[in-house]
Amino acid sequence: MFEEKFDFYSPVNLKSYNLDQTMRYQLSTLERLDRFTRRHSENVANLCCRICEYMHCNQSFTVYCTICGYLHDVGKMFIPPEILNKPDKLTPEEYEVIKTHTTLGYEMCMKDPQLRPYAVAALDHHEALDGTGYPHGLKKKDIPYEAQIIRVADEYDALVTKRQYKTHVNISETLKELINDARPDPKFVALDQLATKEKDGKVNGVILKKLFKVVIDDTLYEISCTMDYVEYLKQQIKRLELISSYDEKANKSDKQKKKDYYHEGMRLLFQKGEGFENYAQILDEYRNALVIREDTIDKLYEEIKIIKKLRI
Repeated sequence: MFEEKFDFYSPVNLKSYNLDQTMRYQLSTLERLDRFTRRHSENVANLCCRICEYMHCNQSFTVYCTICGYLHDVGKMFIPPEILNKPDKLTPEEYEVIKTHTTLGYEMCMKDPQLRPYAVAALDHHEALDGTGYPHGLKKKDIPYEAQIIRVADEYDALVTKRQYKTHVNISETLKELINDARPDPKFVALDQLATKEKDGKVNGVILKKLFKVVIDDTLYEISCTMDYVEYLKQQIKRLELISSYDEKANKSDKQKKKDYYHEGMRLLFQKGEGFENYAQILDEYRNALVIREDTIDKLYEEIKIIKKLRI
């Protein structure tokens, strides 16, 4: 059966920028990363670009932030694969090794004049507004804005990957978890913050709200792709139902000439892989697929309603 093709992130957002030539050298650097880190870096860049668009950043900053997104994890090429790709929980010692990818990426970028402008993103994308991040425990005012954008995009894609999302159904649960990161933890709010009423979580709530808009766009994109597939399914079901009607008429006919006539009509309607022996099974598969996809569309619209009601 033909399956619809759907990328989790909308593929159209970067086309308005001449990123291919701008980032040719930077992107070549990503080839040295493992495929999982490279794919993650591409996703983060995608999200950074679109968050910037929703924040009405100028084009030069949007391009700059997008490149920063591509390069934020470049330091992971220096992390031992047995630690980087470990499927089980990391030991405290292994986690400390993973954390060094920020300083290693920074040092690599600083040594290369073409990568130097993006070094700060590699260094600071795990810093947290409340000062609990790494490598330097910077607080809100000291964290570059591009690093704050990358942190939101980075955490979202990491959760999406960890939970193996193939659809945006239930994506609101992941966004709710990010909301918790945007809120201050009462156990760790410093006394000076209480005094000034400046309570920060780990991630920037303003940026997170823009991510919500990006996720809604991606959900609508999935709905559009699914609707296209639903139309395909309906066309195939209509064709196969016509074949079924010909088969029924052939079985009811008492003249061989009429049987041959309807059987020939069936042959003309068969597509690759279909025949007298399996068309009914294929028809059932298409009908079941249609029910599933129509239910998915309903659930995706419900997700959009939930996301729109989320508050930080």
